[in-house]
Amino acid sequence: MGWSPFRKTGLTHFEPFYCVKGYTLVTPLSGDSSYLIDMGGRIVHRWRLPGFRLFYGRLLANGNLLVMGSDASVPPPQVPPGTVPAFEANIRRIGGNATHLHELDWDGNVAWRYEDPTIHHDFVRLANGNTLMPAFVQLPPEVAAAVRGGYRTRERLPPMIGDDFLEVDRRGAEVRRIHLWQLLDPRRDALCPLERRLEWTHTNSLDVNAKGDILFSCRQNSRIGIIDGESGKLFWKYGAPHIHHQHHATFLRDGKVQVFDNGMHRPGTPRSAVVEIDTKTNEATWQFAGVPEQQFFSGHISGAERLAGENVLVCEGASGRVFEATRRGEVVWEWISPFVNRNPAGTPIAWLFRAHRYEPDHPALAGRELDPGRYRELNRLHGLDGDGG
Repeated sequence: MGWSPFRKTGLTHFEPFYCVKGYTLVTPLSGDSSYLIDMGGRIVHRWRLPGFRLFYGRLLANGNLLVMGSDASVPPPQVPPGTVPAFEANIRRIGGNATHLHELDWDGNVAWRYEDPTIHHDFVRLANGNTLMPAFVQLPPEVAAAVRGGYRTRERLPPMIGDDFLEVDRRGAEVRRIHLWQLLDPRRDALCPLERRLEWTHTNSLDVNAKGDILFSCRQNSRIGIIDGESGKLFWKYGAPHIHHQHHATFLRDGKVQVFDNGMHRPGTPRSAVVEIDTKTNEATWQFAGVPEQQFFSGHISGAERLAGENVLVCEGASGRVFEATRRGEVVWEWISPFVNRNPAGTPIAWLFRAHRYEPDHPALAGRELDPGRYRELNRLHGLDGDGG
């Protein structure tokens, strides 16, 4: 969905009776801050990490913030025409790339950090205290050659990129590595024909359930799948032609999963939807879509989180729009990000990779001062000083 730089931002719609009350966490891409906002759309807490371009953050139960980003002092790679970039330079050109994962306490102090130029997009803090992340890897030549799909050009391309899932402990030591490229089929899980042959998978989300099973989402070949936590085997997958270049696959109850289907490169008019899928039958059991369908679309990034009472918090990432919808498809809360940052190329963006809602009794918020008055000037600066709920 296109967005106007002159549009109204902040809280634009609120039906209190139908909403799941709480505080919403957003991390504007390429900025240095994550913000917690109240139901009135006002900032009640801020974490800053100067010197980094942040990508995405989420709260831990202890109130600390895990946030992924890149060292802002590292310039974008310069690749002269006709040359093939090295792996390290090549992955810096891929969306979602990062150099660091930081854990910040409530006051913004660094409690833990992990540095690795191959990590990207997402992370999960596991029950054992370790952290799981996707990592870019260079595919073995025979695997890359077997990958179907993608369009070819006369241009000489660098070796194709795939994904590993990397688990590290609190010391930063690697304790497990899953080769996703060994679990997918290079012929059946083909690359989208409208994508260049630069990446096969491009994992953009991970989720882990109580059994330790890993749910992943891969954009480039439009696949989501579940890996058994004990055996490491892939036991379920789903994808095109049902979903296209999706993001943010999450476990629900009763063997169901939810995914933000971006709808990019879908036959006909591109349009997005939030889809609930029964993994036992591969049937879509519910979806949220725009009315008309073209009213809701984000070609990249984005996510959807199931709330209590079956409402859904949706992040239409490319437009910086976050909204809450009911099971009946009614939008009952909407907030438009006022934060416009410049990406490494200097382009102004209002992007949000994802958003999360935390209810007032969430353990991360216990005993915290969540008064928008503490950020009065910042709220006024960004036009968030209204009298919302």
